[in-house]
Amino acid sequence: MKISREQVAINRTRILEAAACLFRERGFDGVTVAEIMHAADLTHGAFYGHFTSKEDLIAQTFAHVLMPGDGTRESALPERMMDFAEIYLSAKQRDERATACLYSTLGTEAARASVEARHAMTANVRSRIDIFSKGMPGNDAEERRQAATGSWATMIGAAMLARIVDDPELSDRLLADTLAWLGKTSGQQNSVEDTLHDQPASQLPQRAAH
Repeated sequence: MKISREQVAINRTRILEAAACLFRERGFDGVTVAEIMHAADLTHGAFYGHFTSKEDLIAQTFAHVLMPGDGTRESALPERMMDFAEIYLSAKQRDERATACLYSTLGTEAARASVEARHAMTANVRSRIDIFSKGMPGNDAEERRQAATGSWATMIGAAMLARIVDDPELSDRLLADTLAWLGKTSGQQNSVEDTLHDQPASQLPQRAAH
């Protein structure tokens, strides 16, 4: 039975969303196409009507998450870096890998991904640095860009470390210390210190950050 173009688009989105969650949770090699299609509630055979291979799916998944056609994710980014940091360096982002940031969950694997996947990430990195730079301190555009780059890179590294360690207290401290340090270096430490006072990372604001 032939399905409509609208249903084809819906099915494709379901596959991409399922792949994005499973890849974040288990990595590229830890997930099979069959498992992704099952999570999307579609037959295995339907996969090749949308993608040529698993590598193609990986590249398209990155583009879907990082470069949505409607620009909703980029427009939803907080204007202040510290507002974003409070979301990014939260226990929710650390623990719920399926919806966490692609860079902190798949960054090392993505470095060995296809040209297309890396292209999607490269375009998104440029875009996010431009957005973050607008709200950073600095005497000129170069200083603001450097502050944005350093702050975002620090967040990604802290999130990765917090997932690596097997000591929950240390994991919370890595997130909280990084958030406090970012507040001091960004000149926004007062609001951050109020948030952090006697409060572990597990109690920080918990919203989605891609």
